Amino acid sequence: MFIFVVGLNHKSAPVEVREQLTFPESTIGESLTRLRSEKAIEGCIILSTCNRTEIYCATTDLEKGLASVRRFVTNSGPLVVDDFANHFYTHSIYDAIRHLFRVAAGLDSMVLGETQILGQVRRAYQLACEHGASNSVLNTWFQQAIAVGKRVRTETGIDQNPVSISYTAVELARQVFDSLGGKTALILGAGKMSELTLKHLCSNGVSTVIVANRSFDRAEALASQFGGRAISFSELENYIVEADIIISCTAATHYVVRKNMVENIMACRAERPLFLIDIAVPRDVEPSVGTVQGVHLFDVDDLQNVIDQNLAERRKAASQAEIIIEQEINKFLKWLNSLFVVPTIIALKSKGDDIKNKELDRAFAKLKNLSEKEQNAIGALASSLVNQILHDPITQIRQHAASPEGHLYSEILQNLFNLEVAGQRQKKNVEYSETRSQK
Repeated sequence: MFIFVVGLNHKSAPVEVREQLTFPESTIGESLTRLRSEKAIEGCIILSTCNRTEIYCATTDLEKGLASVRRFVTNSGPLVVDDFANHFYTHSIYDAIRHLFRVAAGLDSMVLGETQILGQVRRAYQLACEHGASNSVLNTWFQQAIAVGKRVRTETGIDQNPVSISYTAVELARQVFDSLGGKTALILGAGKMSELTLKHLCSNGVSTVIVANRSFDRAEALASQFGGRAISFSELENYIVEADIIISCTAATHYVVRKNMVENIMACRAERPLFLIDIAVPRDVEPSVGTVQGVHLFDVDDLQNVIDQNLAERRKAASQAEIIIEQEINKFLKWLNSLFVVPTIIALKSKGDDIKNKELDRAFAKLKNLSEKEQNAIGALASSLVNQILHDPITQIRQHAASPEGHLYSEILQNLFNLEVAGQRQKKNVEYSETRSQK
């Protein structure tokens, strides 16, 4: 059984190519069923996210399996594989194993070490199982990939250091307040960055959301997404008194929050700290606001410095993760190669016995006056010759069973001795090494 993956991602293809090959969850069942119906496909799993579309398959004939996937992709939308060949990558066996493990660990993501992809891998596997598209080899592969993703995050902490502006802002707020539960967040501006920041704030327990924007309608639209309320800029000073956290990202060309305003407000707050994140460029908050007692002010450069430090930490964690992945590859490869090696050894021994028994029958038919003792002696001699001839090939294939080339030794042996091994039919001279996209 051979495994491979065909796909494209944010590194190999721009969004205008990626968007032509997507599989929404509402259609994934039909797509899996259609691909699984291909004779060469023994099992399939489709991983489709905004940054990647990958088709994982198990097949008994690698060449036919790849052809089936190319046909499936061409019939799945306007994208034709041959027209966009430089955007697709194909990994088989060892390289496919390594690729999936790195994907699950977040090492192949746009944001190094991101957590969301692990859930997406798990969901892709669940959908394939629900629609009867997977098989035992893919089941074991994906189960181990999910375990690898968990192990990497647990042992390296690669996802513990935020590397986005909005998430970093919220993490800094958590450091100031310990917990964001019950806190009030005031958002100045109603753009995309404000929306992302609000998502992180609410997921961390912020209970009250207030949005101020020059356009009241936009403020109201954003506030309604999070069960908050919108205010006009003329009311801003009154609501800063209530806020624990202020995130500012407006398009103003002047300071929106000034030192004298904050000094007056802090005098009315009974020593409650105020946390301000100024993401705007040019800045919304007068820099001297940070000198007011009880105020914690960060601008976009402060956040970027934190992000740079966190990225450095994630890169260190990624180096540790690669070591873990290599360990896990060897474990899985040993199991996968046993699917090749053990049946090959059994088939080789069986063929040797068949030849031996056939030739003994022919010899005994000619030597009719042999005693039982003489027949046994000749039989023992024949068995010894066969065993000695096969000893070295069997020893070598066992020694290489756990190596990346283990399956190749099996196939060479099958071809040399013309062995028939169920589930391992493979044409000669097929290239098994990784085919990389030409970028």
